[in-house]
Amino acid sequence: MDYMERYKKWLDSDKVDEATKKELLSIKDNENEIKERFIKDLEFGTGGLRGIIGAGDNRMNIYTVKKATQGLCEDIKNKGEEYKNKGVVIAYDSRHKSSEFAKESALTLAANGIKAYLFDELRPTPELSFAVRYKKAAAGIVVTASHNPKEYNGYKAYGEDGGQLPPESSDYVIGIIDKLDIFDDVLTMDYEKALESGLIEVIGEEVDKAYLAEVKKQSINEEAIKSLGDDFKVVYTPFHGAGNKPVRRILDMIGVKNVYIVKEQEEPDPDFSTVKSPNPEEKEGFYLAINLAKEVDADVIIATDPDSDRVGIVVKDNKGEYVTLSGNQTGMLLCEFILRNRKLNNNLPENGAIIKTIVTTAMLYPIANAYNTTVFDVLTGFKFIGEKIKEFEQTGSNEYLFGFEESYGYLAGTYARDKDAVVATMLIAQMAADYKKNGKTLYEGLISLYEEYGYYKDALYNVVLKGLDGAEKIKAIMKEIRENPPKEVAGHKVERILDVLKGTILDVESGKEEPSNLPSSNVLKFFLDDNSWFAARPSGTEPKIKFYFGTVGKEEKEADDKLDALKDAVSKMIE
Repeated sequence: MDYMERYKKWLDSDKVDEATKKELLSIKDNENEIKERFIKDLEFGTGGLRGIIGAGDNRMNIYTVKKATQGLCEDIKNKGEEYKNKGVVIAYDSRHKSSEFAKESALTLAANGIKAYLFDELRPTPELSFAVRYKKAAAGIVVTASHNPKEYNGYKAYGEDGGQLPPESSDYVIGIIDKLDIFDDVLTMDYEKALESGLIEVIGEEVDKAYLAEVKKQSINEEAIKSLGDDFKVVYTPFHGAGNKPVRRILDMIGVKNVYIVKEQEEPDPDFSTVKSPNPEEKEGFYLAINLAKEVDADVIIATDPDSDRVGIVVKDNKGEYVTLSGNQTGMLLCEFILRNRKLNNNLPENGAIIKTIVTTAMLYPIANAYNTTVFDVLTGFKFIGEKIKEFEQTGSNEYLFGFEESYGYLAGTYARDKDAVVATMLIAQMAADYKKNGKTLYEGLISLYEEYGYYKDALYNVVLKGLDGAEKIKAIMKEIRENPPKEVAGHKVERILDVLKGTILDVESGKEEPSNLPSSNVLKFFLDDNSWFAARPSGTEPKIKFYFGTVGKEEKEADDKLDALKDAVSKMIE
């Protein structure tokens, strides 16, 4: 069936509502738009769906969401009656259509005889991960597009362990979804009947309390906050998202007396009207928070993204100016803070483990080594950190202490299997207070780590290629780098090449290959003879290739100069 036939199928179906048909009729003379919306199904990747909101097979709407949920239902039913009875937990964020998509998912579950635990209002993604474990559910669904622009929404599926569906599970669900007719094979039912029959149960405060109690157990150093009292100040913004209530509750629980909320960004707003993008990775969104911090002389500014799984911070530098820290910088500070305090409290295990992704800063190696702790590398995506935690629990080989990825995602504790901005906010506040108690800002703390372990500098460069031909260009770039890898970059020899798709690590000089022991993924990483590295990875959620860079120097200028040269060389290489 070609895209015009798909388009006509939607217009002719008696199962498509009138508002959707009206939207489709408005593009009847725009063949390119019809092609964009109907050329293919919206892809259910390893994490789920993500796309632009709108009518069509290649868009986020109630029909594509229900089809994905039907696929998840078939997987659960295939596992037996026990799994049907366990139910599925559903959460959602503040985006356009999020509550509607969550409700429709619940109705499809209910129509399949599977109980749905539906949150009464928006909740953080990590609380969904926790709730699946807490309710001993068969699966979980969260409706969110994380920090993507307002035009997007998404749908992430979770397994019974609270982690995002691993590749083998998602592959099975994808196989089912591909065989379903979007209208004829998808079940639904009346909401009131689903409530009356107990197939939908609305949940809320009970889960909140249990979740926050687990977050609080990860507390590291409450004495520092107590000792500072009114002299410690935090500015917080939820970027119009789900973090507002749980973040403020946990800060209150650990005794932070002065929390100043950015009022303009406090309430849920699906248009994210005060920011270009609700992304704590970008300084632009912090301008209101910085203005407030200057007024109150705040020690740290903390922002969480719409589904409150990522967190970004702004701190005062040595000139008194507020500057953003990168995800890597925040992560290395948190890692050292946790290890140092665990050692001081005599509860640092001999088999302790830090987990990071392969594109996250190498500075964790010397930090962890100083505390006799092992660093484990996994693929990009927090689900792989979650899988490693599960492996530790099953084998007893290591005790998980902390995990993070450079894209501003952190987790302490094993109560969840996804990154959690709520626990990260709690620890950031305690860390800032700990440094202040010892006469330092967080920025000065960062510099002291650089002075001790080396100036590890990192960067990210995105090559954005939109449209139907963008995907082909992305494939071509990756193919060229893989088949004709550079032997020298920025004046330094390439010593090793990690090709995750092939599952190999190549020693360039000897030509010997070793297995990478990582799941297959379209990622390339190049290691240079000066301990610099760069990696290339097509985004799983956006039309772009991400290039990651890492350098190290004894002095900051040395590391920065290396970084600039490396970025310049790679950008010329792909022109």
